[in-house]
Amino acid sequence: MRTIIEPFRIKMTEALPMTTRARRAERLAAAHYNLFLLDADDVTIDLLTDSGTGAMSDRQWAAMMQGDESYAGSRSWRRFEATVRDITGFTHIFPTHQGRAAERILAATRLKPSDIVPNNSHFDTTRANIEYVGGRAIDLPSPKSRDIHSDERFKGDMDLGALARLIEREGARAIPFCMITATNNAGGGQPVSLRNMREAKALLAAHGIPLVLDACRFAENAYFIQQWEEGQAERPLLDIAREMFSLCDGATMSAKKDGLANIGGFLACNDDRWAEEFRNLLILTEGFPTYGGLAGRDLEAIAVGLMEALEEEYQRYRHATVDYLASRLIARGVPIVRPAGGHAVFLDAAGFCPHLSPADFPGVGLVDALYLEGGVRGVELGSVMFGRRETDGTETPAPRELVRLAFPRRVYTQSHFDYVIETIETVFADRAAIPPYRILWQAPFLRHFTARFAPG
Repeated sequence: MRTIIEPFRIKMTEALPMTTRARRAERLAAAHYNLFLLDADDVTIDLLTDSGTGAMSDRQWAAMMQGDESYAGSRSWRRFEATVRDITGFTHIFPTHQGRAAERILAATRLKPSDIVPNNSHFDTTRANIEYVGGRAIDLPSPKSRDIHSDERFKGDMDLGALARLIEREGARAIPFCMITATNNAGGGQPVSLRNMREAKALLAAHGIPLVLDACRFAENAYFIQQWEEGQAERPLLDIAREMFSLCDGATMSAKKDGLANIGGFLACNDDRWAEEFRNLLILTEGFPTYGGLAGRDLEAIAVGLMEALEEEYQRYRHATVDYLASRLIARGVPIVRPAGGHAVFLDAAGFCPHLSPADFPGVGLVDALYLEGGVRGVELGSVMFGRRETDGTETPAPRELVRLAFPRRVYTQSHFDYVIETIETVFADRAAIPPYRILWQAPFLRHFTARFAPG
């Protein structure tokens, strides 16, 4: 059939907050023009993040009823461990309360000041955890990614030539591990090819450098590989995912994405020495290694969700939903990152607001305008999130000014996205009215979560 339907039916509904423009203007000012600081009750369509905001299935809710809340060695832990090992093949698996906890343990145990961690593109918490311990997070995105409006595939790949030059210049001993983020969230949700992962692994192995996968959206990446990469069309998604993990020495995972759960994650590896250090720090800050800060019912929900994320019917529907929004924005001349990512549509805020410079934070202006117009909440992925204020007070801008509209999993229907399209179209028609913004206050790390802004 030409029509791709949601591979589920709805058993329960949740009322959406319907607000007026006057109310939204009042709440936006009270939140210091930072959409993270809004109450959810003031948001109609919430596309701030796809992390932990999805709808769980009947199978997940049923599994939660089996949650074994024993402190050590629970049945729920064994089911979680067996599922993660079946998909990843890793020897050592540690549950964490979410992905950034796994990143924190990895950085705290494996890095010392001035160590370098290359990545195709670090996302916000990954970079922050590396820099918090004094490491240097280096982005090496594929040259294909520079043209954000091209439809070239696998723009999430790592620049292997740049990686080779970095290793030659800095020396392998300065690089305790390399990371690949799949899909590449900071780069517009673009996927990483199996070929790129294989070649990266070969290059790193020749220098004795381990490879760690940021696996938040591993199932979406596997679907891209199946659909786009030569020789992969007949392979089940589980088989592709297993090969992705087999190329890596470790992985961090936020199960709030492709675990289809509201909380949770894991850290995994094969090295016994790494595992001992992970375990010791996890016990200190997360909990006993068989629960890692999670309730047994959370472990059950993740164990089911990881497998549901690898169902082809689900991935086909999810990608079709993203493509639906992306194709209609392209038809209206709205500049977006192309091709559409796996979990979000990324608006090109610089192209949307050509009258604003990076110093004006066009992404902040755009997300605020979308909220004011229709109660739609997105997130800035530009010079607030990925730029930085230097010690002399000047701002170093990000390479791109984007706004991400992330799709919570199994939450919104086609009519919701038609509403989002109408909201964007209206703002786009009056885009010259979007004002510049300035930062009034910011935190030293991850400033975008709590920064305060003012227009003008």
